[in-house]
Amino acid sequence: MEQSTMGASAPVDVVRPPVRTRLDGAVAVVMLDSPANRNALSLPVVTGLIDAMDTAARDDEVRVVVLVAEGEVFCAGADLTELTEPGEHHPEIWAEAYLALLRSMVRLPKPIVVRIHGEAVAAGLGLVGASDLVISERSAWYGFTETRIGLAPTLAALLTLPRLAPRAAARAYLTGVTIDAGIAEEIGLVSQVVEDEMLDAAVDFAVASLLAGSPGALAATKELLTRPIRTQLDEQGPAMVKLWSELCEAPEAREGIAALLESRLPHWAVPD
Repeated sequence: MEQSTMGASAPVDVVRPPVRTRLDGAVAVVMLDSPANRNALSLPVVTGLIDAMDTAARDDEVRVVVLVAEGEVFCAGADLTELTEPGEHHPEIWAEAYLALLRSMVRLPKPIVVRIHGEAVAAGLGLVGASDLVISERSAWYGFTETRIGLAPTLAALLTLPRLAPRAAARAYLTGVTIDAGIAEEIGLVSQVVEDEMLDAAVDFAVASLLAGSPGALAATKELLTRPIRTQLDEQGPAMVKLWSELCEAPEAREGIAALLESRLPHWAVPD
């Protein structure tokens, strides 16, 4: 029987969190759910991801984490509109939280599978580097685009540089050119590229393969695989936080970020 709404108070708008977790048996599906800003890594998104990783680490029933995104793209990098605001969104505060997120992902004793669609650029590639298996649709594209706005891939480089061929890393980091999924697979940025319509099936297969391993063995193997990256984060992470903050506050980056938000070339860029 329908209930009457006569006399009921007006419905209250519920703000949807930018990160949501759904449990599917032994799998924790963590979703970036901020499509309005193309899943850019705002401070609330970063802290939401940290909470999701910490929760998965404590839950003995969770064996695998799958990182996905709502909307047209996986992640458009850092939230530049937020980084230009004063106060609590100071670049150093954001970078410290971002470093904590990358550490939590790498140290998580459970494999992380990331499902990439649309695009993954700039700081979004830190999430790619911190994941264990990266499954990409063929139409996706990637880019370390920081130099185009006066920044550098600082923290993301700590996770991606050990995985990339040196010449490929130099080209990607210095030029800021975007690359397609096929090239991303060739240089070691992603694990597997599949046709777009096969993306979910490929992710499911990767998860099933991981669930066939024992939790202890998977944790030990992940620790072996991530040891160089964990060392990089511990030894160089604080310096990269400082460098990121300094670059963000420099005139070149201020102009670069403003130009991007205004859809124009920064004054220091030489036009084609």
